[in-house]
Amino acid sequence: MPPRPYVIASCATSVDGYLDDASPRRLILSGPADLDRVDEVRASCDAILVGAGTVRQDDPRLQVRDPRRRARRAARGLPEHPARVTLTATGDLDPGARFFAPGALRLVYCATPAVPVARARLGDRAAVIDAGDPVTLDFVLSDLAERSVVRLLIEGGARVLGELLACGLADELHLAVAPFFVAQPGAPRLSLGLASPDGPASPMTLAEVRRLDHMVLLRYLLGPGGPDHRFLRWAVELSRLCPPSESAFSVGAVIVDQDGVVLATGFSREQEEHDHAEEVALRKLAGRKLGFRDPRLRQATVYSSLVPCGARASRPVTCVQHIVAAGVARVVFAWQEPRLFTEGQGAELLRAAGLAVTEVPALAGRARAVNAHLLAHPG
Repeated sequence: MPPRPYVIASCATSVDGYLDDASPRRLILSGPADLDRVDEVRASCDAILVGAGTVRQDDPRLQVRDPRRRARRAARGLPEHPARVTLTATGDLDPGARFFAPGALRLVYCATPAVPVARARLGDRAAVIDAGDPVTLDFVLSDLAERSVVRLLIEGGARVLGELLACGLADELHLAVAPFFVAQPGAPRLSLGLASPDGPASPMTLAEVRRLDHMVLLRYLLGPGGPDHRFLRWAVELSRLCPPSESAFSVGAVIVDQDGVVLATGFSREQEEHDHAEEVALRKLAGRKLGFRDPRLRQATVYSSLVPCGARASRPVTCVQHIVAAGVARVVFAWQEPRLFTEGQGAELLRAAGLAVTEVPALAGRARAVNAHLLAHPG
């Protein structure tokens, strides 16, 4: 069975945590800059999920708005728009809703007793999937994985977001905060829908703070394993952004200082044809002058989806040499380099240079999957 999708929970709230007010009209929290950010995230995903209540109340299009982003998806062999996904206990959905408009795959996960109702109402406007009774996010994520959904964006509503976070099924939380209060106890707000049986979860890992006009974006990494696993899962996700290649691995890298502040990210071929992920991230810190020793790197960690290269054919300096020259203290990686292009030995060389090196084989499958085309057709 393939691993469940990488799940991004995204929402905009007031300062006091409300997703909407109590009036019949929808409260618009996001401004143009945040809407454009969400559009960028949508374009990076295979599917977008919302609850049936959101389909009924907000009638969202769930499309990629920017034609340039749609064109980039098409150039990668993807549909212009991600698949649209919803889940319902009753099957009571309006077939005229914009969710069911042509242009993207539509999936409706329905509780078993309501499946005949949903199929009769929707006809050929969507695939209705019997999800058991009750419908659970665990089932939905597993089924989406079987349908080759690797990256999933969840945009609401309050109940779905609450259950997702309470069950520990999100890998990222994108929280855009609008600069006002709602203060209406009857209005929907971001809160956990279920109590965790294991008690309080570990603190989320802050990855980004960004100003978006009058709003602020807080981007958190979640999931088991603490910061090491979370930053490494992010590095694997960055590897999916690599321009395709038949002769080089797709790799993502994140550099984090001792206080957990993200210093730089990179992915293979991000800036130049022969770029490796680690050298891109180090180059960003050094202002394109690799070898510059940023003092923040003395206690920093490089997270890489593939062990940094100890040998390479494309350039004279390896990633191991770049990392050692920069004075980095520690490297965490997911996947040992297979003997496809070089002998590698990156981990051994890093340890010999005095760096602390940690391998996380539990995430190797995700990193390997991004490069499956190389492994299927070696040479």
